[in-house]
Amino acid sequence: KKKKNFSVLSLTKQQSLHLSFEAHDRLFFQQKDCETRNGEGCDSPALDVLLTDLTKVNNSRERANRLFQWIIHPVQDKSFFRENWEKKPILIQRQNPDYYKGLFSTAEFDRILRNNDVQYGVNLDVTSYTNGKRETHNPPGRALPYTVWDFYESGCSLRMLNPQAFSSTVWQVLSILQEKFGSMAGANVYLTPARTQGFAPHYDDIEAFILQLEGKKHWRVYNPRSEDEVLPLVSSRNQDEIGQPIMDVVLEAGDLLYFPRGFIHQGDCLPDAHSMHITVSSYQRNSWGDLLLKLMPAALEIAMEEDVEFRKGLPLDYLQFVGVQNSEKVVDRFIAHIEGLLKKLVKYAPVDAAVDQKARDFLHDCLPPVLSAEEKASSVYGAPARWGDGEALDVTVQLKGQTQIRLLGAGAARLCSDGDTVSLFYTSENSRVYHKEEPKSTEMKAEHIDAMEFLIHSYPKFVSVASLPCETMEAKMSLAELLFEKGLIHTAEPLTAE
Repeated sequence: KKKKNFSVLSLTKQQSLHLSFEAHDRLFFQQKDCETRNGEGCDSPALDVLLTDLTKVNNSRERANRLFQWIIHPVQDKSFFRENWEKKPILIQRQNPDYYKGLFSTAEFDRILRNNDVQYGVNLDVTSYTNGKRETHNPPGRALPYTVWDFYESGCSLRMLNPQAFSSTVWQVLSILQEKFGSMAGANVYLTPARTQGFAPHYDDIEAFILQLEGKKHWRVYNPRSEDEVLPLVSSRNQDEIGQPIMDVVLEAGDLLYFPRGFIHQGDCLPDAHSMHITVSSYQRNSWGDLLLKLMPAALEIAMEEDVEFRKGLPLDYLQFVGVQNSEKVVDRFIAHIEGLLKKLVKYAPVDAAVDQKARDFLHDCLPPVLSAEEKASSVYGAPARWGDGEALDVTVQLKGQTQIRLLGAGAARLCSDGDTVSLFYTSENSRVYHKEEPKSTEMKAEHIDAMEFLIHSYPKFVSVASLPCETMEAKMSLAELLFEKGLIHTAEPLTAE
């Protein structure tokens, strides 16, 4: 069987700092025999086949692993996270223009413009970058094909900001990937005319996966200019002084380029082809520091309540020897005392509560799950209730003690404590539009908490309603009915009406 060739460029930090791109040719390797290197063939399924196959995978985390492995194929998952993630760029050239076929296209772009209320500045940006000047050309109102394609013909780039709101395939891909990252997975689609550039050099605050869908694009990637720009918290303004690129490459359809947050980049189209790519992103504000921002204020509140050392008054004269105007004075004892309090603060840190706050934010960010036909048929979304013959029919379905249930996904719901109450946060009622809805949660009765925890940790196994660790059968049934009505569980077999 004929093997496909892959070119993979992965830059070490030292190589990135000391080599021009012309010296990087030796870092390409031809993956001519994937079976001997990876223990598997070079061929990967088409996206539509893969997504169909993934509906048959019993575990949502495993679905996420397989989809991500397909995106970065033939690079192995463990190798990528060990060598590249948050560290250095990687380029995968597949010589297969159809690899990402079906994810998104110019035809779908046009269909969305015609059939949906796409708003300039909300769903679509019109941009240009000419002679070092970056401009946005968004008029007010709806982005109709007549004006959008006129902008494109005049040399402007088009950026669709949330394609998952309009494309069911992009929605499905991102909803699966968010369980891989444990962080919001987002996307933008970029359509650029030949011979043009839409954006100035800049760096982003996300991990970026550029999947080339159509045409070609010339990319230049630059190192972070200082330690302050490594893994930045916010995206940069347009950049001028960027140095020499560490990568100077042309992406063709089917290729992938990944770079961590903080790497400056710019892309321009060649004279002979337009470009369409989708940038899949994740890990925005998902650092240790972001966790500590939630942890430390809570730790201080607890410490001040429980430890008198945190409540003792400051020295009477501290304003006389601390502060900017007193920067030349010796304040060793003052600093040493603060260091001592910070060391003590660790034991008051409510780590679980802070992680739960991060989890609540993540669940609010999440896309709702895309259900397989089997999951839909065995959940509330496939319940037989309907209107017929002038009345509501088949309204009540019967959950029984022997009914086998499980969550619709590993990340579908999470128990979080907020002082005296425990609530269940979930994603099933989220919108495909980012934060269009408020966070979704329901307060849990005390008699249901252990059973809910049992159900979460049992995933992906089905368990019977009768096996839920509640004191009474009534409590077991009421929890199962609540979760079914909220769209959080499905049954091993579709339920029938009473």
